[in-house]
Amino acid sequence: MMTQAERYRAAKERYAEIGVDTEAAIAKLKSVPISMHCWQGDDVKGFENTGALTGGIQTTGNYPGAARTPEELMQDMDKAFSLIPGKHRINVHASYGIYEDGTPVGRDRIRPEHFRKWAEYAKERGLGIDFNPTYFSHPLAENGTLTNPDEEIRAFWIRHGIACIRISEYFAEQTGTPCLMNIWIPDGMKDVPADRLGPRMRYLDSLDQILGCGYNKERVLVTLESKVFGIGLESYTAGSAEFALSYATTRGILPLMDNGHYHPTEMVSDKISALLCFHPRIALHVTRGVRWDSDHVVRYDDETQEMMKEVVRNNALDRVILATDYFDASINRIAAWVIGMRSVQKALLSALLTPNEALTALQNSGNFTELMMRQEELKFYPVGDVWEEFCTRNGVIGDESWFRKIQEYETEVLSKRV
Repeated sequence: MMTQAERYRAAKERYAEIGVDTEAAIAKLKSVPISMHCWQGDDVKGFENTGALTGGIQTTGNYPGAARTPEELMQDMDKAFSLIPGKHRINVHASYGIYEDGTPVGRDRIRPEHFRKWAEYAKERGLGIDFNPTYFSHPLAENGTLTNPDEEIRAFWIRHGIACIRISEYFAEQTGTPCLMNIWIPDGMKDVPADRLGPRMRYLDSLDQILGCGYNKERVLVTLESKVFGIGLESYTAGSAEFALSYATTRGILPLMDNGHYHPTEMVSDKISALLCFHPRIALHVTRGVRWDSDHVVRYDDETQEMMKEVVRNNALDRVILATDYFDASINRIAAWVIGMRSVQKALLSALLTPNEALTALQNSGNFTELMMRQEELKFYPVGDVWEEFCTRNGVIGDESWFRKIQEYETEVLSKRV
């Protein structure tokens, strides 16, 4: 039986035959950070104790061992990162502030000091931080946030957005890397609205006020995320794809596409190159929608692969900011993190091991028969052997035996959380 090193050498030679340098692919993949979302570890509960999830969001399942405290959540994230090759980032929601006396402040009054422990966590591990205002799961979000017709409530949420920009500046200062701050709101209607324009105009005005607070655009990369619909928001969402993209384009901020936030027949992989024509940088939330925006764990499926192919073949690894976004309480939550993050990396590696210039030449010459043949044959090339080599060089288990570490952690740690 061949050793892992021997399998890699054979794979390296086979890829070289089609003009692909596996060493270059491994080196490039190591340089690509993915922002891992903190909310997978506790089912999007956060540390405010505001009750059930609202805003069209739902977490299903009762798998034991969810993180209950900041310490447990960070411990679980450490375990996940120990099984994910490379150096990455963390993505934190505003509802995850850590308060010294255990008493949260209003969301319009959150400050950098409430996220000091997150900054310390990141700095100790050499990670960057990204941030998100939390416009859901709150009593004042029942009838809308940045679109609310009640001006006092809308002002509350505008103050929240400005507070989040200040916290994002703090994270950038502390970590030495820019902080991406993503704005998404669930504002919409369960049934047919009487007025679609009014909420959108209020949303536009709210965003203008938030961005008008004055901030360092080199340190804080503001993005705007759209959504097609959610539970209780089936008929209308103010922040549709058309609204979000138009706003980002006219205001000079980054568009963010979540591949679960579109109609089921729409593919974000097809949209990436369109946005790259007009935007210096864009951002992606990589997820997996099953029939609707269900935020299933990312897998090495066709759309994940196709999205990463679009990023790589367009030489856009430095223009596309990657993050994961899903939450599943029906399986081991740490395994969910690891499976999703590694799946994105596997898709990136597969794209890096593709002879893109040669395939493009076949397309441009009209040789579509050979193009299809080569695309299909590439699916059986030994990408798995290159993946294991990448993991080995990064001190991480490359094959499925990493799951034993999860099982041990579940026995020793998670099972004791009652």
